[in-house]
Amino acid sequence: MAELTTLARPYAKAAFEYAQAHQQLAAWSAELGLAAAVSQDDTFQRVLKAPRLTSDSKAAAFVEVCGDKLSEHVRNFIRVIAENGRLALLPEIAAQFELYKAEQEKSVDVDVTSAFALSQEQQDKLAKVLSARLGREVRLHAVEDASLMGGVVIRAGDLVIDGSVRGKLAKLAEALKS
Repeated sequence: MAELTTLARPYAKAAFEYAQAHQQLAAWSAELGLAAAVSQDDTFQRVLKAPRLTSDSKAAAFVEVCGDKLSEHVRNFIRVIAENGRLALLPEIAAQFELYKAEQEKSVDVDVTSAFALSQEQQDKLAKVLSARLGREVRLHAVEDASLMGGVVIRAGDLVIDGSVRGKLAKLAEALKS
C-alpha cells in the first residue's frame, strides 16, 4: 500500500496544483472520483490488463467510457497516466487528491461508530467539539455497531479516539495480562 501511495503522490499533487491554480478543485475532485470508479470496474480492469492494447488505446477506451463527463484537462491527465502505465493508480490518485483538497479547505472527514444511533443534536454537538479540537471544519459520518456495547469510536485521518466499552475492556484485559 505504501508503494501505491508513493507512486500516486506525484500525479495527485500535479492534479491538485493545476486544479487549485485554475479554481477547479470541486470539478477535478468529481472527475477524478468518476475516473477512479471506472478504473475499478471489473470489465474495465480486463481492458487495463490487456497486453495487446497500447497505452494510447487504453487511454482512448477510458475517455470513451467516461464520455463528456471529463473535461479536456482531465482527459489529458488520463492520457499522461496511461502513457506511464499508471491507470490502475487512479483510485489512489483520487484519494490523495481528496486529502490535498481537504488540507486546503481546512476540513476533515470524521467517521463516528457508535453502539446506538446518534441523534442529529448529538452529531452536531460532537462535530462542534471535534471542529474545535482539530481546528478544521468537520464532516461527520455516523454508523452503528452494536458490538461496541456502548460509547463511540472516532476516526479522523490518523487520529483514533476509542471511547467504546469494548475498547476499554480490551485495555483492561491488556493491563491485567502485564
